[in-house]
Amino acid sequence: MFGLFTGNSYGKDLKGRVTCEGKGLSKIVVTDGTDCVLTDAEGRFHLEAKCGVRFVYLSMPSGYLAPCEQGSIPIYYKKIEFDTNRTYDFELQRNPMDDTHHLFTFQADVQVTSEKDIRQYTKYMKEMKGYVASYKDKMDVFGIDCGDMVGDSPHLFPSYLKAAAKSGLPIFRSIGNHDMTYGGRTYEYSYSKFEELFGPCYYSFNKGRAHYIVLNNNFYVGRDYQYIGYIDERIFTWMEQDLKQVPKGSLVFVVAHIPTSLTKELQWNALIQDETSNAASLYELLKEYNAHLLTGHTHFNLNVCFNPHLMEHNTASVCGIWWKSDICMDGTPAGYGVFEVNGNHLTWLYKGFGLPEEYQLRVYPAGCCEEYPQDIVANVWNWDEQWQVEWYENGKRMGKMTRFTGYDPEAHAICSDKKRVEYDWITPAQTGHLFRATPQNPKAKIEVRVKDRFGREFIEEIN
Repeated sequence: MFGLFTGNSYGKDLKGRVTCEGKGLSKIVVTDGTDCVLTDAEGRFHLEAKCGVRFVYLSMPSGYLAPCEQGSIPIYYKKIEFDTNRTYDFELQRNPMDDTHHLFTFQADVQVTSEKDIRQYTKYMKEMKGYVASYKDKMDVFGIDCGDMVGDSPHLFPSYLKAAAKSGLPIFRSIGNHDMTYGGRTYEYSYSKFEELFGPCYYSFNKGRAHYIVLNNNFYVGRDYQYIGYIDERIFTWMEQDLKQVPKGSLVFVVAHIPTSLTKELQWNALIQDETSNAASLYELLKEYNAHLLTGHTHFNLNVCFNPHLMEHNTASVCGIWWKSDICMDGTPAGYGVFEVNGNHLTWLYKGFGLPEEYQLRVYPAGCCEEYPQDIVANVWNWDEQWQVEWYENGKRMGKMTRFTGYDPEAHAICSDKKRVEYDWITPAQTGHLFRATPQNPKAKIEVRVKDRFGREFIEEIN
């Protein structure tokens, strides 16, 4: 039975050693989720006893790997056994790759609810394995899953894990609101099942010069299914200590399920269920770093550049429109983010399942958009403020396209077909990554060319 304050934890200090090939590793961050300490020259650590702790775990250091269980779960933690005098020793493996250069896939909202969904997810993970295969010979590769692995279906966790293992990657995970255990009396009970399977619901690790922090920002309010996006004080206190070991100016990734904000400016005096209500406090902790927030939950794709040193990548869902379509509610293909880190340099793209990585936009002919029936429409799902979107008519550059907020025509049609989507509550999502232009010649060859912030050009045409 899970209980945050069960066990006689007072009087039992946490001690152990961190080694590799039998030799102690110094200056490794070890935590109990409250305090952080560094190992000494021989790899030993000592954390004073306190009430309420459940794990002793590492901020995995760069250059090393943790053993994996069930094909994809990194074991960087140990459950605390009360009323014993045991020590907590960690034996790490040396990473055969120089992880200064690394790549990770980032997925959100797998949200399986049946074995049929599992079969499709298994196919997706096999495809992901093929996609990253060419990178694994060059750099360290791993995965991140930001939650909603199952859709309120905890009995599917074993099947989900079996499918995830097909990726061939260690996967670091955060909890989503659909992964929580409902019906308990407190928020603390809500993450009990997750922690039984995956370990602590907040932790950190390092790859090369980059630091990764994984948070639980799903705050169950103890009534029915209700939750809010919120980071509790215990997590913030731990995070303050964790960041003390990270040099200012470093590249820092923060992984959480619920977005921090879907708009550049935080809305004043608002409590929005699907945003993080105390996001400003998170931003304050990150202000001296080059920070990227990695979130999901919305089932659409959105990049928000808060300032030159803080950006959020709210990533579309693996499940598309709840496994009823291979596109999401905003027209983004079901897929995942791909982030490549080389030293302090970061690049990224969005990879649709079954699609080449060059496929970064979809173009609709005139007549497809109800609001602008005379216009061609381009959906550029990974767009941010530094992208360029232009159009050509019969090979002649016509200029920039006009950005607007609306519905992707295909997603709108799919969500309107209630026999297909089954659920009345499924609706298309309005998005701001749509662009339009009015052709001079309706029969002309139309081409849309986009260039991302890294100078990569992608082209789609309408004949």
